[in-house]
Amino acid sequence: MTHYLDFEKPLAEIEGKAEELRALARSNAEMDVSKEAEALDRKARDLLKQLYGGLSAWRKCQVARHPDRPNCKDYIEALFREYTPLAGDRSYGDDHAVMGGLARFNDRPVVVIGHEKGHDTATRLHHNFGMARPEGYRKAARLMDLADRFGLPVISLVDTPGAYPGKGAEERGQAEAIARSTEQCLRIGTALVSVVIGEGGSGGAVAFATANRLAMLEHSVYSVISPEGCASILWKNAEKMREAAEALRLTAQDLFQLGIADRIILEPVGGAQRDRDTTITRVGTAIQEMLTELKGMDATELKQDRREKYLLIGNRGLAN
Repeated sequence: MTHYLDFEKPLAEIEGKAEELRALARSNAEMDVSKEAEALDRKARDLLKQLYGGLSAWRKCQVARHPDRPNCKDYIEALFREYTPLAGDRSYGDDHAVMGGLARFNDRPVVVIGHEKGHDTATRLHHNFGMARPEGYRKAARLMDLADRFGLPVISLVDTPGAYPGKGAEERGQAEAIARSTEQCLRIGTALVSVVIGEGGSGGAVAFATANRLAMLEHSVYSVISPEGCASILWKNAEKMREAAEALRLTAQDLFQLGIADRIILEPVGGAQRDRDTTITRVGTAIQEMLTELKGMDATELKQDRREKYLLIGNRGLAN
């Protein structure tokens, strides 16, 4: 069943009518509604292009959170071979919001790490909606240390509303765990490339995405706070999220202009959820291109490349 966002309701009506016609034709072999259904399909395609031709920042947030977008597990299953998950932080336990392990990407051994949101109610609860606890960030730091010792590139897939803000997480050192994971991103002497595949929320995303190269899907977002959280703080009204989304400059296009994102990966018309296979293929191509850009750099050069990237953030936007 297709999940439609609020602004897609006119599209839902057209596609629903086309499906009703086809259902009638299936129940009555003598009925020919192919021309009418095709006309509705054309109308739906035109409307889809119109809706996605100029999405506002808030609508991009909605698309980035779409429940049918490919998640971390989908990318790992499609792009990586011989994936061997590694669990636990060797201190407290395992966090199911973070998945990662050893794998082969285009026959090259790598370490892959990502936030996993889940795809239905049961799996979303199991993965805590992609909101990691301290043990998740410590697991990520452990995997990055493993990659550094064996000279393996690290690929991270970012999709989280933010770090989990619960009492237990704070008691176990949430802020310190995020800081350690971010520090590990900067310390490792191997290539680190990251892709924001949905939401990049606050320090929970930075802890995985402090990379040599950062790519973002066309309708993904990356910000220090959610629009709703920002609106609650600035206007004391979460309903001001549309204004907050514009002010935060959280879209892939804004972040590319500021020099935070290094490339934008185009999504199919209608978003990644409309053509999951094409989206996953494009992400795989972008990862390969980013790794190729870093090929031949030694540990010192990779660390320096990372350092310079973050010291220069914002210059591109200021120059414009």
